[in-house]
Amino acid sequence: MRTPRPVSCTTTLKPHDAPMVAAAPVANCSVRPLEADDVERVIAIDREHSGHSRRRFFEKRFAAIAAEPDDYVHLGVTRAGSLRGFAIARILRGDFGHERAIAVLDAIGVEVESQERGIGQALMEELGAILHRKGVRSLQSQADWTNHRLLRFFHAAGFGLAPRLTLHRPVNQVLAESSEEV
Repeated sequence: MRTPRPVSCTTTLKPHDAPMVAAAPVANCSVRPLEADDVERVIAIDREHSGHSRRRFFEKRFAAIAAEPDDYVHLGVTRAGSLRGFAIARILRGDFGHERAIAVLDAIGVEVESQERGIGQALMEELGAILHRKGVRSLQSQADWTNHRLLRFFHAAGFGLAPRLTLHRPVNQVLAESSEEV
């Protein structure tokens, strides 16, 4: 079985840019910042897609949002009083040699029964507008290259392949010595 490989993607944010393809309208929904008590619903939505709980990741992310709110944009879409989708982006200032602030989309999810109804589009549009107002012009993320559904969503949202390569190596393997001197 192949090991999933992350794909780095990036998009350039423009004010009021709506690169998404048209979806069924989002009726009776509202976009709002995530609240601390949304964490259980976020974990449940994410589990629907990943097949496992990332509780610790989301608990740490919600704690970081509470501690450093200016470094995050965190949104939820609600309908009929229930959270239907979420997005969490982290703003990086000066990281990886970038002079300007960039944002990294750490997590996005829409409950299965609410997909294809424009909730992801609404999240991305609001996320883009907020990031743009904060002076961020680039949004980056990663996806498992075998997750075709997420990659299609990212493509529809205006993402493309980033001009950098993500490298991976297990840390528990002993490095083989090269016969050539370096």
